[in-house]
Amino acid sequence: MSNKKRTVKRIVITVHPKMSGVNEQAQQVCDFLQNLGVEVEICKTDNCDLPQKLAAGKVDILIALGGDGTMLRAGHLTAPYSIPLLGINMGRFGFLMQLGRDDWQEYLPRLVNGDFQIENRIMLKAEHWRGDKLMGSFEVMNEVVVCRGQVVRPIRIRAEVDGYTLASYVADGLIASTPTGSTAYAMAVGGPIMPPELRNILIVPVAPHLSMDRAVILPAGACVNFFPSSDHQAVMSIDGHAPVPLKNDDRVSIEASDHQVNFVVFQDPGYFYRNLSRYMEQNPSIGGIK
Repeated sequence: MSNKKRTVKRIVITVHPKMSGVNEQAQQVCDFLQNLGVEVEICKTDNCDLPQKLAAGKVDILIALGGDGTMLRAGHLTAPYSIPLLGINMGRFGFLMQLGRDDWQEYLPRLVNGDFQIENRIMLKAEHWRGDKLMGSFEVMNEVVVCRGQVVRPIRIRAEVDGYTLASYVADGLIASTPTGSTAYAMAVGGPIMPPELRNILIVPVAPHLSMDRAVILPAGACVNFFPSSDHQAVMSIDGHAPVPLKNDDRVSIEASDHQVNFVVFQDPGYFYRNLSRYMEQNPSIGGIK
C-alpha cells in the first residue's frame, strides 16, 4: 500500500447509465468537489469518450458512483493508465467500495488534499485459444469462469498449472479468481477469502461431482490453462460479462496481468475485514443493510 502524496485537480465521476437515483447523487458529489476548487466532470460508464480522457492523462482520480458492477467497469478503464479509483456505494453490496452514501462528505476533502493511500490490486489476463488461433484476450478484475451453458449438466474441465496437470474436474464450472474476486463468485461456492492486496491466483471448482473439491491458491507467476470438454454447451465469462461460447479442446489461458487496479483507501488495512464482517452478519442482497 502506497502513502505517496498526490496532487488532485481533475476528477471524473462515472455512473451506471441505468441505475436509479445515481445521477442526482453524482451531481451532489460534483457540486461538493467543485466547491473545494476541483475540476469535475460526470461521465457514464458507457461514455465513448471516457477511455480517451483517461489515456490522455487528463484525469487524476476516477470516482465510481454505484455498485460493485460499476466499480468493475471503472477498474477496467483505469487500470491501463494507473489512475487511482475511488468507489462510493449506491448499491446493495459494496465489497469493492470504500465510501458509503452517508459518509463521502467526510472523506472527499481528504481526497482533494491528497490525504489517502493507494491499494494495488492484481488483475489477471485471460486468453481464449482455439488451436493456434487467439480468439480473444481479456483483462480480469474479479474472476474468469469456465462453466456449463444452459443445459443443467456438468462439464469436464482439465486444469494445468505451468504445463503440469493440476486436476480433471467434472463440475458445473471452474473459477480462476483474483484476491479481489475472492469475495464474489468464488466465496459463493465455498472458496477462501483472501486479503485484497495479495498477489495470488485462486482456483475454485463449482459443484464438483466425484472430483477434487478443494480450492487451490497459486502464486502470481503461475500460468493456468483450462481445457473444457462437453457434449453440450460450455462457456467462458469474464467478471460476469456475457458468456463466450467454447468448443471442445479450446484452451483458456490465465496469468497475472501487467496491469493492476489502484484503489483509493482512507482507512487502516482492517477496513476490509470490518466491512466483510458487516456484510456476513446482514446480507445486503436481501435488504439487511440500509
